[in-house]
Amino acid sequence: FSFFLFCFVLFCFALPWQCFRALCCKGPPPPRPEYDLVCIGLSGSGKTSLLSQLCSESPENIVSTTGFSIKAVPFQNAILNVKELGGADNIRKYWSRYYQGSQGVIFVLDSASSEDDLETARNELHSALQHPQLCTLPFLILANHQDKPAARSVQEV
Repeated sequence: FSFFLFCFVLFCFALPWQCFRALCCKGPPPPRPEYDLVCIGLSGSGKTSLLSQLCSESPENIVSTTGFSIKAVPFQNAILNVKELGGADNIRKYWSRYYQGSQGVIFVLDSASSEDDLETARNELHSALQHPQLCTLPFLILANHQDKPAARSVQEV
C-alpha cells in the first residue's frame, strides 16, 4: 500500500502536471490559431466559389452572396475565419462596416471581366488599400477566372 501511496504522491506533487499527462494520456491537441480575414470583390468575381472550394463543399448550387457570409476554412496549422462580403453595387458601400478586427484581406478579381468592371474593381481595391482599418494588413489579390478565354494575364491586370 505504501508503494502505491508513494507513486500517487510522486505523480501528484513531484511531477509537473504536463509530464503526468504526457505519461498517462495523449490529451487533446493544442488549439490551432485562428485568423480573421475579409474577402471582397465585385459581384460574380468568384468569392463564394473560392471559399466553397477551400471548404471542400460542392460547387453546385452556388448563388451570389447578398450581404455577407462567414466560413471557417480549416488548414493543418490554422483556421481562417473568412467574412465574405457581397459585391453588388448596393452592398459595396457597406463593406467598411465589416472591416474591424480583420487580420488580412482577400480581394477577388474577375480577370475576364469587361474594361468597365475592371476599372470598378480597381477603384474598389484602391479604396480598400487606403482604408484606415485595412491599409496595414496583408492583401491577397486573386485574379480569378484564368480558365476563361477572355482572361487577362497578371501583367495586364
